[in-house]
Amino acid sequence: MSADDQSSGERMLAITDAAYDKVMGFLLQEAEPERQAMWLEVTGTSANQWTCSIALKPLDAAAPYDAVVRHRDLALVVPERDFDKVRGATIDWLEEPFGGGGLRVDNPNTPSPTIGAPPPADLSGDVSKRVIQVLDEQVNPTIAAHGGRAELVAVKVGAAYLKLGGGCQGCAMATVTLSQGIETAIIQAVPEITSVVDVTDHQSGSNPYFEAAKK
Repeated sequence: MSADDQSSGERMLAITDAAYDKVMGFLLQEAEPERQAMWLEVTGTSANQWTCSIALKPLDAAAPYDAVVRHRDLALVVPERDFDKVRGATIDWLEEPFGGGGLRVDNPNTPSPTIGAPPPADLSGDVSKRVIQVLDEQVNPTIAAHGGRAELVAVKVGAAYLKLGGGCQGCAMATVTLSQGIETAIIQAVPEITSVVDVTDHQSGSNPYFEAAKK
C-alpha cells in the first residue's frame, strides 16, 4: 500500500497495514494525536545501508520544504535532506517470535560506494592510535561480555571506520551499540573524530539480522 506526497503527487513512501495499525495505536496514546506525525529520518550508514530513525513528533515542526506524506489518518514527515535516501522505501512492522516487534524500513536506496566503504587504511597516525586505545581499554572489554569486538579499519576526514566482529556481527543491537556506546566513547576521548562509520558485513555474521533492501 502506497502513500503519496500531497504537494507533488509523487509516490515517495509505502507503509504496510501492519505498520500503519501499530503506529496509529502509538499515536492515539499521545496528547493531541491529530497534531502528531511519524518522522522518518536518516541517521547514518551501516553495512552500506542507510540507517533510519522513526519517531513520533509534532507535525507543525516540519520545515517548509520537508515532505509531508499522507496515508489515511497518518501523516509521515521526511526531512528535505533525506528525500533521495528513502524515496520508494516501505515501512513495515515485524513481529518477534516471543512477542513484541518493531518497525523496519525496507529501502531500495544505498549510500554511494565511497560512503559505505572504508578508505585505504593508515593506522600509524596519532589520532588512529588514540582511537585504538579507546577500543582496547574501554570498548572491547565491555562488548567482550557478549562475545563482540570492534576493530579500527581506517581514519579519514574526522571519521573512524570500524568493523564489528564476534557477537556484534549481525547482531540486532549492533547499530544501537555503535551509536550510543562506541561512537560516544570515541568522540569524547578523541575530539578529532566527529563520526563513526560501521563497515561490517552484517549479513555474513553467525546471527545475521540486517537484510538486503528489497528491490
